Amino acid sequence: MSHPRSILTHLLSVTMCAAALLAGPSVGAQTPGPADLIAQRVQTLIPALEKYVASGMKDFDVPGMAVGIVVGDKLVYAKGFGVRSKSDGRPVDSRTVFQVGSTTKAFLAATLAIAVDRGKLNWEDRVIDLDAEFRLKDPWVTREFRVFDLLAQRSGLPPYANDLLGMYGFDEAAMIRSLRHVEPVSSFRSTFAYTNITHMLAGRIVAKAEGAANWEDVLQKELLDPLGMKESSYSAAALNAAANHAEGHLYKPEGTVQVPAFQLFPYEFAGAGAINSTIEDMARWVRLHLGDGSYEGRRIVSPENLAFTRAPKVGITDKFAYAYGWAVAQTPNGAVVWHNGGTTAFGAYVGLQLDKKFSVIVLTNETNVGFPDAVGLWAADRLLDNPPVDHVAVMLKRARDNAAKERQAFARPANPRPAPPLKLFAGNFSNPSFGQAVLSTQGDSLVLELKTTGARIKLDAWDGDIFTIALMPNGQFADVVKNVGPEPVGFGQFQMDLEGKPNVLKLSYMENGQVFEFRREPGDAGAKPPAGR
Repeated sequence: MSHPRSILTHLLSVTMCAAALLAGPSVGAQTPGPADLIAQRVQTLIPALEKYVASGMKDFDVPGMAVGIVVGDKLVYAKGFGVRSKSDGRPVDSRTVFQVGSTTKAFLAATLAIAVDRGKLNWEDRVIDLDAEFRLKDPWVTREFRVFDLLAQRSGLPPYANDLLGMYGFDEAAMIRSLRHVEPVSSFRSTFAYTNITHMLAGRIVAKAEGAANWEDVLQKELLDPLGMKESSYSAAALNAAANHAEGHLYKPEGTVQVPAFQLFPYEFAGAGAINSTIEDMARWVRLHLGDGSYEGRRIVSPENLAFTRAPKVGITDKFAYAYGWAVAQTPNGAVVWHNGGTTAFGAYVGLQLDKKFSVIVLTNETNVGFPDAVGLWAADRLLDNPPVDHVAVMLKRARDNAAKERQAFARPANPRPAPPLKLFAGNFSNPSFGQAVLSTQGDSLVLELKTTGARIKLDAWDGDIFTIALMPNGQFADVVKNVGPEPVGFGQFQMDLEGKPNVLKLSYMENGQVFEFRREPGDAGAKPPAGR
């Protein structure tokens, strides 16, 4: 999956371009083909690319990364830079395993295409006919939602709708069911809004159609095994077990921080972002696309249905559109089909240029705040002879500006109003998506505990009846908090009824602006903190 803002933040950078002009063939020489010309251009580009990578890694404080360039049916450049982790200094190479985040979505799209090839699914099938638990708030949209809508990012839901449930420990079924409670923010099929849970539903539908236990089994059988992607996987255990794997690092403007590998995120998001892979394995994947669905003489997916996954489905600007797990960007000298990946502590970029048959792959062990995208865009621009742009400089400024805005957003007012007595707020609450919760006092803070998963949300006084909110590091969520940091992620505010009783708690999250209302349960007269809290 893409960490919040990873697609939306960097999407408008795709037309920023850089140039490298190379001499044509000498008179009388045999005219090389397009792949030969690009392969020559790659070799000429390498010194400038490696200098650009080294400079950018220093700017972003990236511990390690790997870059690969595929031309036609060959991996013509593959190199690791830096170290797998700040703590031990082992070098990165082309077989180092990274989380690849939302570049997983294109694999999901390909498994859908394979199922359509076999007649097990049709793009036009109604989702409600394939999964009876599927519901959206609007009955008409529920009825009209088709397989071709699942990955198209035009559902009408808010960006990253209910992704938070995954971070708070809810399973796939609960996340999919929760969509029926989400208020749409635009009309169906009209506006781009990036979502992940619709992809989890798509994975469940593909697995059912193929008679598999889950989407990961389909992925293994239909793509990883045929492509020989032996070092790719889709679990935290597999990542940690790989002898040559990178450790994740949180980006911070003041210096990157190493964090423990996630046990939950992104793996609970399955086809939206669960894959771990290497440059050499991802090169096999892009060769399938450059080969129009064939790999080493074997047809894996039809050219028509594979191309359908890369065809624009919703416009974003006059030069950008989103397909299925791919964004399509028009540049001065050709379209680039690409997607980035952003888990909390890893970043990735995969770009295809289908006319000239090349691909650029970038994997890093740091939060994606734009660096993988910048390197991928810069390399593609140079290979296409596009006008010059310093993408690293553009992305670095944006990353620093965003970090400053977040710090400012949570800066407490100079003269904050005192909070009301916290015991007034305690009690039993519930939310349609999260279920029942107990709100209790803990010292100078409030704690909202979700009964279903045990996740505990701490509310600290900020200004009057407004509180900052942050996940607490208890139980299975200890590593989650280490990964995302202890900083607040949004605000909580109480709404009083006519009798002055705080019966509604609204949690507003900064990343996507989504608001969750927890209402005091009928007849609740206040609740004591759970024993031992």
